[in-house]
Amino acid sequence: MGKRKHGFNWKSRQQNDTVVDRSEEKKIKLDLGDDGKSTTDDSNVLALPSEKRQTKVKVTEDKPVKKLTKKERKRLQKIIEQKEKKAKRAALLESLAQVQASDKEMRQYKSITDVYTGKEKRSAISKEGKADSGINVVTGSNRKKIDESDDDEKNDDSDSSLHTSDMSTDEEDEEDEKKGDKADEKNDLSSTKNDFKRPEDGGEEQTKEGKCNTEAQKNVLHSKSDSKQNVKKEEKISTCPTINIPVKRKQEIQDARLKLPILGEEQVVMETINENPVTIICGETGSGKTTQVPQFLYEAGYAHTNGIIGVTEPRRVAAISMSYRVATEMNLTNREVSYQIRYEGNVTEDTKIKFMTDGVLLKEVQKDFLLTKYSAVIIDEAHERSVYTDILIGLLSRIVPLRHKRGNPLKLIIMSATLRVEDFTENQVLFKTPPPVISVDSRQFPVTIHFNKRTPLDNYLNEAYKKVCKIHRMLPEGGILVFVTGQQEVHTLCKKLKQTFPVQSQSEKCGNTKRKKKGGAQKTKVENLPTINLDNYSVEPVDEEAEREGDVDSDLDLGDDGNLDDDDVNMISSDGESHQSCTEPLYVLPLYSLLSTEKQAKVFSPPPGGHRLCVVATNVAETSLTIPNIKYVVDTGKAKMKFYDKVTGVSTFKIVWTSKAAANQRAGRAGRMGPGHCYRLYSSAVFNDEFEQFSPPEITRRPVDDLVLQMKDMSIDKVINFPFPTPPDVEQVRAAEKLLISLGALTTPPKPVRFKDTKKDPVCRITPLGKAMANFPVSPHYAKMLALGHQHDLLPYVVAIVSALSVQELFIEFHTSTDETSEKSSFKEKIKFITQVKKLWAGKDHSLLLGDLMVLLKAVGAAEYQGCTPQFCDKHGIRYKAMKEVRKLRAQLTNSVNSVMPDTNLCVDPKLTPPTDLQAKLLRQIVLSGLSDHVARRYPDPPPDADEETKRKHAYQCTEIEEPVFIHPLSVLYKQKPEYIVYQYMQETSKIYMKGISAIEPEWLPVFASYHCTLSKPLDDPEPDYDEVKGQVMCHMTSTFSRCVWAVPAVRLEYPRSIDKYKWFARFLLEGRVVKNLWKYKDDLLSKPATMVKSWAKLQPRTEVLLKTLISREVDNKEALMKAWQEDKSYLLSAYCEWIPQAQHFLIEANWPPVT
Repeated sequence: MGKRKHGFNWKSRQQNDTVVDRSEEKKIKLDLGDDGKSTTDDSNVLALPSEKRQTKVKVTEDKPVKKLTKKERKRLQKIIEQKEKKAKRAALLESLAQVQASDKEMRQYKSITDVYTGKEKRSAISKEGKADSGINVVTGSNRKKIDESDDDEKNDDSDSSLHTSDMSTDEEDEEDEKKGDKADEKNDLSSTKNDFKRPEDGGEEQTKEGKCNTEAQKNVLHSKSDSKQNVKKEEKISTCPTINIPVKRKQEIQDARLKLPILGEEQVVMETINENPVTIICGETGSGKTTQVPQFLYEAGYAHTNGIIGVTEPRRVAAISMSYRVATEMNLTNREVSYQIRYEGNVTEDTKIKFMTDGVLLKEVQKDFLLTKYSAVIIDEAHERSVYTDILIGLLSRIVPLRHKRGNPLKLIIMSATLRVEDFTENQVLFKTPPPVISVDSRQFPVTIHFNKRTPLDNYLNEAYKKVCKIHRMLPEGGILVFVTGQQEVHTLCKKLKQTFPVQSQSEKCGNTKRKKKGGAQKTKVENLPTINLDNYSVEPVDEEAEREGDVDSDLDLGDDGNLDDDDVNMISSDGESHQSCTEPLYVLPLYSLLSTEKQAKVFSPPPGGHRLCVVATNVAETSLTIPNIKYVVDTGKAKMKFYDKVTGVSTFKIVWTSKAAANQRAGRAGRMGPGHCYRLYSSAVFNDEFEQFSPPEITRRPVDDLVLQMKDMSIDKVINFPFPTPPDVEQVRAAEKLLISLGALTTPPKPVRFKDTKKDPVCRITPLGKAMANFPVSPHYAKMLALGHQHDLLPYVVAIVSALSVQELFIEFHTSTDETSEKSSFKEKIKFITQVKKLWAGKDHSLLLGDLMVLLKAVGAAEYQGCTPQFCDKHGIRYKAMKEVRKLRAQLTNSVNSVMPDTNLCVDPKLTPPTDLQAKLLRQIVLSGLSDHVARRYPDPPPDADEETKRKHAYQCTEIEEPVFIHPLSVLYKQKPEYIVYQYMQETSKIYMKGISAIEPEWLPVFASYHCTLSKPLDDPEPDYDEVKGQVMCHMTSTFSRCVWAVPAVRLEYPRSIDKYKWFARFLLEGRVVKNLWKYKDDLLSKPATMVKSWAKLQPRTEVLLKTLISREVDNKEALMKAWQEDKSYLLSAYCEWIPQAQHFLIEANWPPVT
C-alpha cells in the first residue's frame, strides 16, 4: 500500500542535475619526494580523500511566466503598433514630400488648424497684451506658455500643416521633452531679466536635430510636442472651464484697486484656488485680501455655477461694512452683495456674495451639513482664532472632501493677518495634505518703534495720557490712536484729554499756551524727576500744570529722524516753533465693541477743520477696522482677556500683557497712509521676555458647553476626536458634558462593567430635551429655561428675561463723577433716581425674591412700552445699544420658539403686563432649573467673639469655588441677603461678586436640581402615599446638595424605582386608589392590601404572584398599567383573582379590565 500512496519516495524519483563537491580534494597536499623517481615499485601517487565526496543538487529557479491581463496585452500591443508606425513614418513622409506643394503655394491657403483651434483669437489676445504694457504679473509657467504661443505663430507654416496626435509616446521621447522643458525654463529665467526678450525659435528642435537627420523627422518631433501641449490644454479646459464675469467698475475705484498689493497676486491666488481644495492666504491688514478675494472669485464665475460665495467675519461690524464696501467697488447693489448677522440681514434670492458672522454659517451647517448652496467659503480673520472659526474650519475640513466625492467641489479659503498658520498646515488631523500658503505683502509704510526706558506697572493709563499730550504739543499733524483695555478706561482717558485740550477760541488758547510753555521751558532741566503720583491708576485726571512743566520724552518725533532730546524741547519752547501745533484742538473719539454704530462710524469720517484726530480704542481696532489718517500709535501693551478655570468653571477677566503678534498689529496701524511712529509704553526687555509670541486661542479660554451641545446635535458624539485646529483641553470637554448631563441635555453614560472600560471615555448622547435646547441661539442654561417656559403662560416672560441676560451690561454702571460741585450733585441725584426706579421695579413678595431678573424684566417691558427711545434709556440708566439688541434677540427667540413649539403662537407684545405673584414664584423655579449649578448659600452667623476674618460677614458659599463670595452692592437683594440664591455669573475685583441674583427655596433643590442632590432612602414616617393626579407612588426623602453637602429638609418626591415601589403600587391597586372600579372589592379581599409591604409577605403565595406580574411589564404607575391593558386585556386578571373569593371570579372576568 505504501507504493500506491501519492508522493511515495518522491525525493529519489526526482531527475535533478548534480554537481560534485571537490573542495576537500583541493585541500590535500601531495608529498611525492625525489621527483617521483624510485627504483622500487610504489603505490599510486594519487592521494584519496578520507571521506566520500559530496554531491550538490543544482537548483534551477524556473520563474513562472506571468499571464498577461487583457488590459496589459492591449497596452503592449498598442506600443508595438506605434513602433511599427514610427518605423514606416520616415519613408511615408519622404514620399509625401515629393508631392507636397511649394512654400509659395502654401502661403496662399489658410491652415485648417487655425480654423478649428481658434489660434487667431489667442494671437489677438497676446497682441493686445503686448500693446497694454502695464503691470506685469505673469510669472513662471504662464510666461512660458506665452513664449511658446509666440513661437507657434512664427513657425505657423510647419506647425499648422501637420497633425500628429497619434504619434509615438516612447519613454525616450518623453525624456527628451523633459530635457527640452528644462532648457526652456532656463531660457524663461533669462528672459525675465531681459524684460520678456524671447529666446530664439526652435530651441527645443535644435536639441533633437542631432538624433534626426532628415527634415521630416524634425517636423515630426516638433509637431508631436506641440500636439501634446494642445492635448494637455484641452484636457485642462474640459475639467476646469475658464469663466470670466465682466465687472464694470468706476475709474477712481479701479485706480485705487491697482494700488493694493494683492491685486498683483491675482493670477497666483486664482491658480492656487482652482488647483487646490483648500488655500491659505496670509497678508497684513491693508493688503486688500478681505475686499478683493471675493471679487476674484466672482469674476472667475464661482458665484454663477453651482452656488454663491460665502465670507465669514468674526465681528458684525466688519461683516456689514465689508458688504457695503465690496458692493460699492463692484458697482453692484445690496441684492447681489448682501450680509447676514445675528439679528438682521439683506440677503435675497439674487445674492452672489454673502458676508456673515461665523456663527451664522455654523447654524447653516446644522441645517445643511454639505453647504450645498455655496461654491466657495472664505474664512476671514482666522488668526483671531475665535471659537466659531475653529469649529467651522474643523467642519469644513470634512465637508470639502465629501463635496469633492459627490462631483460638486467646494473651495475653502482661509485668510489670516499673521503668519501663524502652523495650526492649519502642520495639523495632520485637520488636513491630511498640507494646503498651500500664499503670502501677500501688505501696503505698509515704514513705522518707527519707540520703547520706554522704564515700564509702568499700575499707572499705564496715566503714561498713555502723558504720551498723547506730548505728541499733540510737539509733533507735526497726524492722527493719534491709543490702545487701552476696556470701556471704562476708554471713557476715562477721553474725558481727561477733552478737559486738557478743550475746544476754545484760538487767541485765548495761543496766549495761554505761550505763557505756560515759556514758564515750563525754564523748569525742564530742574524738575526732571517723576514725582507726580496720579492715584496709582486711571480714575483721577492728571495735574495739567505739572504735565505742562514736565520733561519731554526723548523718543518723540519732530520731522525726519523721529528723535527729540531735551535741548530740542527748550529750543522749540523758546523760539515758539511749536506755536502751530499747540493751537490745534484735539478731536477725541472713543471706540469699543459696545459703542453704538453711529458713534463707531465717526472714527472713519475726517475730523473738523483745524482739529487733530485722537481715537482711544480697545483691541477692536487691531485688525478688524482700518482707521484713516493715523500717524501715531500709543500702545499700552495691555489687553483684557477672559480666563476660564477648567476645574471650577469660573470665568474671570484679567488685564495681562498682549502678544507680540498683537503688538505688531497695533504698530502697523501707524503705517497705512504714510510713515508713522509707534510709542510703546514698556521696555524692549519686557517685550522680549514677558510677551508671548501669539495670543492663546479663544477656545482654550472659555467654557465649551454650548459648542458641545451644538456638535452633539450634529451627531458628533465624540467631541474630543473632532479635528480642531487647536483642540480644547480634555478637562474642558468633560466639564461641559457634565454640565449638559445635569441640565438633562445629554444622557448619563453607563457605568463601566469591565476594568478596561474605565479607561475609555464614555459616550453621552443628546436627549430630546437637548435637541430642543440646541435650537435656541443662547447658552444651554438659558435654553433649558426656554424649553420649560411654555407652562402656565410663562413663555413671554422667560423670553424677555433670557434676552436681557444674554446681552452684556444692560444697565450702565456709574463709577466716577466730575469734580465740579454742580455736576457732582446732579450726578448723585441721577444715581439716586435710578436706584429708586430699580426698587420700584423689583416690587415685593415673590417679585422681590426674583431679584435682579425682575428688574431686567420690568426694564425691558417699560422700555418697550415707551417705544425704546434714547431719552428713556438715558434717564433710567439703560444702555440704548444694549436695549436694541435685547429687542432683536427677543424677536429672534420668539421665532425660534414658534418653530420648535408651533402650538404656542408666541408673539412679541410691546405692552407686556407684569407677572403675577404666582407667576413670579414659578419663574424663580424655572430660573433654578436652568442655573442649577450656580447655587450659593449664606454662611451661618458666626459667634460674637470671632475675629473679622472668621466672621465672613454677609458672605456666601457656592458650589464651584472654595473662596467666599458676595452679592454685588448694586443688586436689589443686597440688603435682604436670602439664605439660598442663584446667580448669573461671578466677577472678581477686590472681592468675588455675584451678579444676576434671584432667591430660591431649599426644598426646591431636589425637584429642580436633582442631579446635584444625593437622596436618602424613603422615610418610613410619613409613609409613602399615592398621588392620584400624577398617578405615581410618592414618598418623603431627605438629601444633601452638591459637594458642599448642604442638608436639605425632607421633600415629597416620586418613589425611586425599586422592588419596594412595586410592592407599594400593588397595595394601592388592591385598595382601589389606582383604579376606582376596584374600590368595591376592597372589603372582599382574602388578605389585607397592607400585606404587600410587610416583611413576611412571601409567606403568602398570592403576594408573589401579583408582584411578579407587575414586574414582568414594569408596571409601577397608572400610565404603565393603562398601556399594559391596551396591549393585553387579560393582564393582571389571574393574579387579582388570587385575592378574590372563588364565587366572584365570574363577575370580575366579565368586567375586566376594570376601566370605563
